[in-house]
Amino acid sequence: MQAALVSGPLAKRTPKRVLPGFNITLGFTLFYLSVIVLIPLSALFFKTFTLSWEQFVSAVSSPRVVASYQLTFGASFLAALVNAVFGLLLAWVLVRYEFPGKKLVDALVDLPFALPTAVAGISLTALLASNGWIGSLLEPYGISLAFNRNGVVIALIFIGLPFVVRTVQPVLEDAEKELEEAAACLGASRWQTFRHVIFPTIAPALLTGFAMAFARAIGEYGSVIFIAGNMPMVSEITPLIIIGKLEQYDYAGATAVAVVMLGFSFVMLLVINGLQAWQRKRAGASS
Repeated sequence: MQAALVSGPLAKRTPKRVLPGFNITLGFTLFYLSVIVLIPLSALFFKTFTLSWEQFVSAVSSPRVVASYQLTFGASFLAALVNAVFGLLLAWVLVRYEFPGKKLVDALVDLPFALPTAVAGISLTALLASNGWIGSLLEPYGISLAFNRNGVVIALIFIGLPFVVRTVQPVLEDAEKELEEAAACLGASRWQTFRHVIFPTIAPALLTGFAMAFARAIGEYGSVIFIAGNMPMVSEITPLIIIGKLEQYDYAGATAVAVVMLGFSFVMLLVINGLQAWQRKRAGASS
């Protein structure tokens, strides 16, 4: 009797969906993606294709541009690495401990998201310059944190920290503390518990936060130009090179440098996504 009911009219009834059908949803997704991402990127490539191969190589491989690549990608990687370590510690404190002013600290993490990047750059410069509150204390020891490469790294750390914290924090909140207690009961040390129980759980989220902080730092402009000093071959970032070419009406040269940055960023994100997939596969196999 039940089999007959299932094979009857109820079997032909399709479940109701909250969103429209697949065709409409897919069409809107492709349209939105094309307007927001694909068309601007295609215009970037089409403008670059107006250059000959020799002109393209000359535009993207001049000593000044290469020096800006080294600074931009090196400082971005270093800043993302620092944020991965200290962002994990900050997320751990916010999740595992209770202390006065916790909500205030949690809200301050999002401050770089809301603060205009130019304001962040001016504030960091006022603090770290030789006549600033912090810079004046370090100046007698020969430590300079502004108007050089150190300032670039500090600015990129400032704007990238929330990406790591907000990516790792939900994973730590959902982690099962019973596994940590079981490891402790079996005689595992704190380091062994972190390495074999906690870290495999948060590693994909940590890599995601690292990738987001790295990608954000590569394209950062507003907070860096005030504190970097912008000295050619020393503290000049690649976005500033692009802006300079645009001001000189060298649109093809600017898009050529932008295409190189886009290619480097895409390869880096592809590698990180591959590492994330490998980490998830390894964690699934071990469980």
